[in-house]
Amino acid sequence: MRVDAHQHFWNTARGDYGWMASLPPDAPILRTILPPELEPHLKRFGIDRTVLVQAAPSVEETEYMLGLADATEFIGKVVGWVDFEKPDDRRHLERLAKHPKFSGVRPMIQDIADPDWMHRADVQWGYQALIDLDLTFDALGYPIHLGNFLRLFDRYPAMRTVVDHCMKPVIREGRFDDWAAGMEKIARRTPVYCKLSGLATEAAPGWKTDTLRPYAEHVLSVFGPERVMWGSDWPVLEMAGTYDGWREAAEAIVGKGPASDRVFGGTAAEFYRIK
Repeated sequence: MRVDAHQHFWNTARGDYGWMASLPPDAPILRTILPPELEPHLKRFGIDRTVLVQAAPSVEETEYMLGLADATEFIGKVVGWVDFEKPDDRRHLERLAKHPKFSGVRPMIQDIADPDWMHRADVQWGYQALIDLDLTFDALGYPIHLGNFLRLFDRYPAMRTVVDHCMKPVIREGRFDDWAAGMEKIARRTPVYCKLSGLATEAAPGWKTDTLRPYAEHVLSVFGPERVMWGSDWPVLEMAGTYDGWREAAEAIVGKGPASDRVFGGTAAEFYRIK
């Protein structure tokens, strides 16, 4: 099985994608984007399943995505959202967990002004609920969050966790060392997984494979292919590249053989329990 471990769909008329307001008015992703548009890319690379990830901080969007998943065979799992600041939202987790394509949640931590938010006493119920319900946690943040995430992962080792977008290294400014050290600590000390995704978006437009190679190779080295999964981050990817360009770059970096089998399918199928 080949898996795209991170992609999005949205209907802009829904009105709950607040982050879109910061995009330039001519951004290519400011439009409704649905499964038929992604399907040709999947067929081109022989991809069998995808993981559809939230793009709005609302339970309603999670339900919308599950509706898409019900109607779309290639969507293997859905990563949604609940409000960690509302303990009563556990009822939503309990309800959503009954859906066979619901995997877990992703708080939009990168958009929260307080970098220590994840350690607030009033949000701890959320992590424990994910453990209790055997659901997944997608960790979305920036390099500034590396230390806090390490503390969080140490505190909840039983939580099924994956780091999104390699924690978004600042590739366009050539920053590497601090990010690399933080990622290595997470990889060595915790059992979490990592998505080989988002790197193209963090690079300047016109990036080359060798621009991304040091970052991708570092992740592969410290986590090992058995804990790394490739994701397109499409259509956000279109802000800085193309589906084909990022996929081909990743294939060139990962190479062929057992590592390729894990990164481009096996790891995601295992972590997200995609059948």
